[in-house]
Amino acid sequence: MTKHIALLRGINVGGHRRVPMSELRVLTEEVGFGDVRTYVASGNVVLASEHTCDVIESTLEQVIEQRFGFAVDVVARSAAQWTGYLNSNPFVAEGAREPNLVMLCIGKQPAMEGHAASLRERAGDNERVELRGDALWLYFGDGSGRSKMGLGPGAGTWTTRNLRTVRTIHDMLR
Repeated sequence: MTKHIALLRGINVGGHRRVPMSELRVLTEEVGFGDVRTYVASGNVVLASEHTCDVIESTLEQVIEQRFGFAVDVVARSAAQWTGYLNSNPFVAEGAREPNLVMLCIGKQPAMEGHAASLRERAGDNERVELRGDALWLYFGDGSGRSKMGLGPGAGTWTTRNLRTVRTIHDMLR
């Protein structure tokens, strides 16, 4: 079976939309995915499956809504795609110093130059955006908390993980 990553969007934030990771692991196994592991409460799941990313996304979205009573967007990628993202990081020096300020942004739809341009328009002086393949890499030189750029292009379904999390998930795939 192939390793995949499933990222849940917008859960366990400020005590809302609670999805305990222990329950998520059990639920993911109950629907037939193997070697299920989670990382931190923000909804990072590593699993094994022969299904496509689209099937993994729709399956998890359906069972999460049934179990927890609210809709959650899921973005899934293969282990090979995840490795490609990590290898494409354009902010290597920044990530070595401050991995929490470098973010990978992926969506259900592929990122395009227009998405990058819309983020660049809102970016501050110490922020940068780079398109790499179907993903966006964001650098928040002063932190993301007060940024006007935001964590995604807007239209569409996007989720963002900091470089530390990207690396940890990559290590979990081995």
